[in-house]
Amino acid sequence: MDLNIVKLEKLRIGVYTDRKRKGKPKDTFEVMFNPESFSMKHKNVFQTRQGINTSGSQARYSHSCSDQISLKLVFDGTGVSNYGLDSLTGGRSDSVSEQINKFLNLCFYMDGEIHEPKFLKIQWGDGPLQIFDCRLDSADIKYTSFEKGGAPLRAELTAMFVEDKDASKRTRMEGKSSPDLTHTRIVKNGDTLPLLCKEIYGSSTHYLRVAQVNNLDNFRNLMPGREIVFPPIET
Repeated sequence: MDLNIVKLEKLRIGVYTDRKRKGKPKDTFEVMFNPESFSMKHKNVFQTRQGINTSGSQARYSHSCSDQISLKLVFDGTGVSNYGLDSLTGGRSDSVSEQINKFLNLCFYMDGEIHEPKFLKIQWGDGPLQIFDCRLDSADIKYTSFEKGGAPLRAELTAMFVEDKDASKRTRMEGKSSPDLTHTRIVKNGDTLPLLCKEIYGSSTHYLRVAQVNNLDNFRNLMPGREIVFPPIET
C-alpha cells in the first residue's frame, strides 16, 4: 500500500542550540495538523509624553518591536489524524500529553547546555513562514476532550513566537548604519573622514577617534582603495 498519497507538507519547527541556526537542526518538531490560520503582529513604539494643559502630543519614534506570530496547534490522541494507518501498519500514536511534553521540551523549556530556551526556525510553505527565525514566547494550552479516566484526548495550544534576528541581519534589512556596530568602508575618490563619520554615526565629530583606531597620520588625505574601520561608538 502506498502511504505517500496521504502525506502532506507539514509545518516544521527546527530546534537549534546556536543562535545562527546553521546546518542541520538538533531536533525537529512536526505539527500533527497544519494551522488553518495564523496571525502576524508588527509594532512600532512611539513616545507620546504630553505636557499639562495640552490637547495633544507629537508621536516621536522610539523603536520597532520584533514581529510576532501566533499559531494554534491541535494535538489529537484519538488516531483520526492518521486516517487509520496505525492499525494498518502496527504503529502507535503518542498520547496528547506526550505530544505536548515533546513540544514544550523542544521549544519552551530551558536547555541545560545553553542555559536558556532553544533557538527555533519555523518552516512552512512559500509565505511569511517559509523561514521564520524565532523564540517561543508563550504557550497557552486548552484541553477539549478526555477519556473516562481523565486523560486528555484532544488539546489546542496557542503558541506565540517572537522573531529573533541577529544584529547584522537587522541592520541590512533596515538599510541603516548603526553606531553601535563595527563598520568598514573602502575609500573612494572624494571621501573624507568627517563625511564618512557623518554617514555612519550621524555626526562628523568622531573622526579623530576613527583616525586613531586606523593609525591614520593624515586623515585629511585618504588613499582610495584603503579599508577604514569604524568602531562602535556611543552617541
